[in-house]
Amino acid sequence: MKVNSFGGLFFRVIIVGLTTIWTLWANTMHAQEVAVLSYNIHHCNPPSKPGKIEVEAIAQVILDSGADLVALQEVDVYTVRSGTALHQAKKLGELTGMHWFFYKSIDHAGGEYGNALLSRFPIIDRGGFSLPNDPDTEPRTAIFIDVKLPGGQEITFAGTHLEFKREAVTLRQAEALVSFFDERPPKPIILAGDFNAEASKSPIGYLDRHFSRSCKEGCSPTSPQINPNKEIDFIMVKPPRAFQIASHRVIEETYASDHLPVLVNLQVNK
Repeated sequence: MKVNSFGGLFFRVIIVGLTTIWTLWANTMHAQEVAVLSYNIHHCNPPSKPGKIEVEAIAQVILDSGADLVALQEVDVYTVRSGTALHQAKKLGELTGMHWFFYKSIDHAGGEYGNALLSRFPIIDRGGFSLPNDPDTEPRTAIFIDVKLPGGQEITFAGTHLEFKREAVTLRQAEALVSFFDERPPKPIILAGDFNAEASKSPIGYLDRHFSRSCKEGCSPTSPQINPNKEIDFIMVKPPRAFQIASHRVIEETYASDHLPVLVNLQVNK
């Protein structure tokens, strides 16, 4: 009897193992490949040309990257400094052939300033929300869209630009991000942006407990664009089982902005 019980247990273990391998293989075979770009665009002002606005330069970086989803920070809309007739998010959408959504963080220079998202996939829902800040810090926001991938799967893509002046404020903003998306109907989430905190700081440590960053060791710095020495631009996902990170790359494009863009190729598992 003991031999038969052991044999039955061994058989069940084999079946469970084969089932797990089959599930992982099936998920990989049916995964949707998605390229994600995070880019602080410095209101489309090349740092070497003060006062100059070149939306086309930013659009070319996006096109050259091959990105399907793009999170943009420091976006101007109808401002005096960039052009009172220029909606940068809309123009970038037109130049790249992508759907776009802008969410204001502050009123600025006669217009608006904030975050934008671009998507090659249809947008089925969109929104944004304010993040906590202190009276002496700049108001910050987060932006999100729900998109439908070609296979019909829906995912959330979110972007943000966090506080740089005080780590305690940045941490509260990271906590608010997690809380907001935890309360939404569950969907796989990609979060990207300029977090204004390095990986060793508490805001990223907190986010690491809830998201999986695309790079955790030997990651290239993203700021400034010349001789970069800080990694503060990140792309992260949750839950981990919904994604497989195929590659992570910081693009060495030093003209268009004062940050380097981050490109991550993902497989979104069904």
